[in-house]
Amino acid sequence: MTSIRRYLLVALLGAVTTVMLLGAFAMYRMAREEADEIFDYHLRQVALSLRDQAFESAVVPKGEADEEDFDFVIQVWDREGVRLYYSHPHSALPDHAQLGFSTIQARDGAWRVFTAQLRGQTIQVAQPMSVRNGLAAEAALRTLMPFFILLPVLGVLIWVVVGRGLSPLAQIAQAVTARTPSALDPLSEQRAPVEVQPLVHALNDLLARLKSAMEAQRAFIADAAHELRTPLAALQLQVQLVKRATDAQERTETIAELEQGLQRTIHAVQQLLTLARQEPGEVERPFAPVKFGELARLVVAEHIRLAEARQIDLGVSSVDNNVLVQGDADALRILIANLVENAIRYTPAGGKVDVSVGIDEGQPFAEVADTGPGIPPEDRERVFDRFYRRAGTEESGSGLGLAIVKAIAERHGATVTLGEASGGGLLARVEFVAKV
Repeated sequence: MTSIRRYLLVALLGAVTTVMLLGAFAMYRMAREEADEIFDYHLRQVALSLRDQAFESAVVPKGEADEEDFDFVIQVWDREGVRLYYSHPHSALPDHAQLGFSTIQARDGAWRVFTAQLRGQTIQVAQPMSVRNGLAAEAALRTLMPFFILLPVLGVLIWVVVGRGLSPLAQIAQAVTARTPSALDPLSEQRAPVEVQPLVHALNDLLARLKSAMEAQRAFIADAAHELRTPLAALQLQVQLVKRATDAQERTETIAELEQGLQRTIHAVQQLLTLARQEPGEVERPFAPVKFGELARLVVAEHIRLAEARQIDLGVSSVDNNVLVQGDADALRILIANLVENAIRYTPAGGKVDVSVGIDEGQPFAEVADTGPGIPPEDRERVFDRFYRRAGTEESGSGLGLAIVKAIAERHGATVTLGEASGGGLLARVEFVAKV
């Protein structure tokens, strides 16, 4: 499991260490440049101090050849190029000299050399570059040593500071844990840091949607229980009437009424299950291109017998077979089927129901028009509510058909509008956002 505190600790310590190492390198370079200037000055001064010395032969003074603390090597030549003096004969320096300052490579490393001609003699003073590098490194190390020593202390401080900085997250976690299905109040944003406020906003939005979904679920369960209570009570009464029937004809009529009641109850349960599947949070099938025209023709074919039984002319007025919509084919079939069933149920015998599918200004649409009594404008919004039935209607449906249509349409980003058909009945139009 990834830890933000551990990640920040490692990242910050790594960044600090990297910066310190870069600073050490920069400090080493600066110390090296300063050391070069100082030691070059010393080389020149040593050479100038030897101009009044008399060198008769290349003899090494006693004790100087073994002097390990003496970092300079001195060579002196006369006018004819004969070497008169060599302080460290074991050092592998070249026998020729280049006037001024120069850096040469020898067998044992690089050397910094200063050569000058003074009073007929050529005096050369050399120093190993390793000495300068060592002194520069020691200077940089001495400067950075306290920082490296305090690095563990810095790690502890970072750990504590990061922990205090992440404490609002722990408080939010505690606040979310304290929420219950019956108490989904939003989280307080007053003391939340600026960086944490987007998280608080997102959680509050989630809590609000969860609260809305749970309230809708509770309302749905209450409405379903209330709606099923009446048909179930009627079924129980009809069963008792069957038991009390005294002759075969009365029993046959009572059984027929019982079967109709069962069919209405089964239809109501199926509508409830269909509506529950369209609720937010349910497992949804992935959308795919659907041939909307062919789907409409299929629904019409499935309802032909029902329309004929009620003496209604059901047909397809115009269908564009090239219309494609992105969606769930089963859900869209239920959408059209509910509109067709609703039209057939409320259209009187001898009436007409027409289904059409097309594209209007780039937007796919489906329309179901009937010659029934229609819906008054003041009721066209309320009929989408669950279990709502208009007063004065002879048909007694479940009150869920148009609610299911609206739920499926919203899931597909479509809109449902109710208007007046050319024949005086109801015109239901489902319009999608854009063509696939």
